[in-house]
Amino acid sequence: MAEARRELSERFFYNPLPAGERAGARSAPGEGLTRRGTTPKQLLAWAKEMRHQPTPQEEQLWQQLRAKRLDGWKFRHQSPIGPFIPDFCCPEAKLIIELDGSQHAERAGYDESRTEFLKDQGYRVLRVWNSDVDQHLDGVLMLIREALSAPLPAQASPESPSPPQGEGN
Repeated sequence: MAEARRELSERFFYNPLPAGERAGARSAPGEGLTRRGTTPKQLLAWAKEMRHQPTPQEEQLWQQLRAKRLDGWKFRHQSPIGPFIPDFCCPEAKLIIELDGSQHAERAGYDESRTEFLKDQGYRVLRVWNSDVDQHLDGVLMLIREALSAPLPAQASPESPSPPQGEGN
């Protein structure tokens, strides 16, 4: 299954809408409100499987985030973004929360490339250790609140904007 995921991530490219734009109503199964195109069915199946088999720490944090329980912010759990399935995502705040266990120490390179991809899509990534969720849930929630209240980074302007009318003649 891991090989199939890697293969999928190598050939699947996610093309998001520009910042601030939203697509209209869903027009095709698997198409999200802020996505162009459809998400591959296999990726949706993996996300569904992961939602139905959460780790104890995911379940514990999800109980605090779901149904706008954290200061009215809407979170998604195991919802695909490009070839990746982040643990939690708040699209409005462009914030992703990843829970990391001991296995993440062995795959730091993969996590870095994943984080870079998500940052390129305009998201901020907050990584939290499973042990912190177990032992310091209130502190984790405080950290998430701080990240939610932080302003989004400014969007870069185009490198060569169109000249105003009358220029360049």
